[in-house]
Amino acid sequence: MPARRPTLLAVDVGAGDHVLGSRDAPVTLVQYADFECPFCGRAFPELKSVLHDLGRRVRFVFRHFPVIEAHPHAESAAEVAEAAGAQGKFWEMHDLLFRRQAALDDGHLLAYVRELGLDAARVERELEQQVHRARVLEDIQSGLQSGVSGTPMFFINGRRHEEPGDARTLRAALLRAT
Repeated sequence: MPARRPTLLAVDVGAGDHVLGSRDAPVTLVQYADFECPFCGRAFPELKSVLHDLGRRVRFVFRHFPVIEAHPHAESAAEVAEAAGAQGKFWEMHDLLFRRQAALDDGHLLAYVRELGLDAARVERELEQQVHRARVLEDIQSGLQSGVSGTPMFFINGRRHEEPGDARTLRAALLRAT
């Protein structure tokens, strides 16, 4: 008999997470995603719409889960997002990477860094020294502990969302959780 995947979020939301919304929101939505994943790319605008519509009722948490076997630029993109976060622009980079996910090679990533007005020399140094790699690996490990095997994967109030991640279905599940 095959082992069942965990259905609960193994690592609680903490100070190191990337969070949009109030910690007092009645619903917490955690997403494990890969910036190069086409499914995550298609889910991105739908998720933005749902979060906008539900406003303060939902706290959104983003966690990295680059599937490097299928997406060779995903880990670098995750590290660039973390480097942007270190300069106060994680969410701007997050959105830019999803909007431009067809071009995530190193040259494009550094162009995005400059586009957002970040210190490009600092980001290059941090990438060379893999300053943010451990943070990305923490997210991957927490995802594995939670049974994540692909992206996007959502957890609503700590329980894995088993339904499709389209806007209509996700909105309904979040409303049921409020």
